[in-house]
Amino acid sequence: MYASIMKLKKFFKSIIIGIVTGFVNGFFGSGGGTVAVPAMVMLLGLDEHRAHATAISVILPLTIISVLFYINRDYMNWDITLKVILGGVIGGYLGAKLMNICPENVLRRLFAVFMIVAAARMIWGN
Repeated sequence: MYASIMKLKKFFKSIIIGIVTGFVNGFFGSGGGTVAVPAMVMLLGLDEHRAHATAISVILPLTIISVLFYINRDYMNWDITLKVILGGVIGGYLGAKLMNICPENVLRRLFAVFMIVAAARMIWGN
């Protein structure tokens, strides 16, 4: 009985994480991982590597839904998009390879620094 209650709680936590991640990704055009990764670590107990990999898998369908909306509204700059996709594929490959060899505590700290720098740039940067 207790195990089924815990599974149900984990299920609802996962759904709520998905809703918040989807909203952030759709509303801001990115950033779902900044919600999904910490939430999966703190609320679902995933280790850092699994949380990062799972967040990437979760964000793909969210991004597809968002991009279809943005294409429909003619918000896309295709010249820039195609160039950034090329660089993003290369960077994504390199980042995934490095994540696999990065110790969990280092990965957590690097991600935290990245989030702090990104937040500071958004608040005070141009």
